[in-house]
Amino acid sequence: MDLKIAARMIAVLVIGAGLTATAVALRQKQGPEETPVFRSLDPGGDPARTELLRCRDLGAEALKDKACMKAWMESRHRFLKRPESDRPDAPASGAGGTPKP
Repeated sequence: MDLKIAARMIAVLVIGAGLTATAVALRQKQGPEETPVFRSLDPGGDPARTELLRCRDLGAEALKDKACMKAWMESRHRFLKRPESDRPDAPASGAGGTPKP
């Protein structure tokens, strides 16, 4: 096989591969990818969870919703609350702030 013919065949294959890759890239969906929305199987069990799911579905509008702000604060409080067994013993105090004997 002649060297010129082999070089032309390789050039044609490279150009064909480039055109194919370009066509595939152009056919793909343009724009931001959608994130999957996960729904709870039973959101009706816990009212706090139902409210948090509603706020999640509101998106940016939830920042202006007072009910969402309250639900988020309660959720944070529940999440960050230390268990009773981990709390250090507080000194017992009487009515005037003085320790009991």
